[in-house]
Amino acid sequence: MTEALTALVAMLALSFVRVPIAFSMGIVGFLGLWYMRGLGPSMASATTVVYETGFQYTLSVVPLFILMGNFVTRAGMSRELYRAAYTFVGHFKGGLAMATVIACAGFGAICGSSIATAATMTRVAYPSMRDHDYSDELSAGAIAAGGTLGILIPPSTIMVIYGIMTETGIGKLFAAGVLPGIVATVLLCGAVRYITWRNPAAGPAAERSGWPERLKALKDVWAVVALFVIVMGGIYGGVFTATEGAGIGAFGAFCFALARRVLDWKGLLGVLIESARTTSMLFVILVGALVFANFVNYTTMPDDLKALVSRYQISPMTVMVGICVIYVLLGTAMEELSMILLTVPVFFPLVVHLGFDPVWFGIIIVVVVMIGLISPPVGMNMFVVKNMLPSVSTATIFRGVTPFVFAEVALLAVLVAFPSISLILPRLMKL
Repeated sequence: MTEALTALVAMLALSFVRVPIAFSMGIVGFLGLWYMRGLGPSMASATTVVYETGFQYTLSVVPLFILMGNFVTRAGMSRELYRAAYTFVGHFKGGLAMATVIACAGFGAICGSSIATAATMTRVAYPSMRDHDYSDELSAGAIAAGGTLGILIPPSTIMVIYGIMTETGIGKLFAAGVLPGIVATVLLCGAVRYITWRNPAAGPAAERSGWPERLKALKDVWAVVALFVIVMGGIYGGVFTATEGAGIGAFGAFCFALARRVLDWKGLLGVLIESARTTSMLFVILVGALVFANFVNYTTMPDDLKALVSRYQISPMTVMVGICVIYVLLGTAMEELSMILLTVPVFFPLVVHLGFDPVWFGIIIVVVVMIGLISPPVGMNMFVVKNMLPSVSTATIFRGVTPFVFAEVALLAVLVAFPSISLILPRLMKL
């Protein structure tokens, strides 16, 4: 275990001196394996990781879902989702913020990226909340927190990465994320109600919409519903695999963007470049994490953790709570994907050894990432919102997300206490 802990400290030290996290993990993993096994095995291991990562068929689902999300964003489907949610809840206090959260949930069902969801809804929802005199704290907090739903409600890039790393069925993970996603949406809307109860001026009510306007708004979201049903229904129904579903989803989103005449040759090139850039970033981080994971597997750390738990007879739930606390603390200081790739090889064998369901643990991992996305000082969603709203101070955004952080911590507690919320759909569908 000493070698693994030393490597973790070295990796964090490199990260703090601004070495990119992918290179920090890769360098430390390579040097650690060199120290333990020799230069030849270390070079062979690194070469194998790069080759297999680049040519692994199951990983093709990642760029395809990213491409689908970018086409969906280009097609402007987020506006229809926000308008539909607005007609139903806009007349409540904080209704526009709740409409933002609900629209984020709907957009997450066809996007799979938290950052993309937050960036898109900033453009769509913030002007409306500003025009209705919403406080910047509530507006920015609702957008940043609502954006985190993009990785919990399937499809989810984080779920795909976790599924590939742990050999857990991606279809099972997608099904397991549906009910927690609904619970998360309700809790985030509850946070909005709490904020407006404490300060009614933060989110004044808008005008009530009539049923004709509501029905018209619902008709406008047919494209979103159709895309979700085709992709998720096909995966759950066994018609095609997750990778094939991602390809069909990307093609469907491309067709919708063409039909709406929002995609010219320049726009198409922009979508492809952005998708390639995001995919490259993810793959480089993944390669670095896998090199580091190979080194950790050669140490005794996973077995030492199991022995430690057995020796002191620590209850499985106590261990699980401890792991969650560690993740929440790491989320305040590390980029979320890197955190998952770094820690899953360490904790996953222990979790399985304790008898926990890998699908349930995957959902817990996603929720912890959600908390990290809006946790100061490095929550990525907060900085996405800040980058798009330069007139809103960082301190304002930090204050705005605080109630939503507590709501997501409550979500984590509920899912840890009641695993059936995550597991009932995969079991009913017999995935």
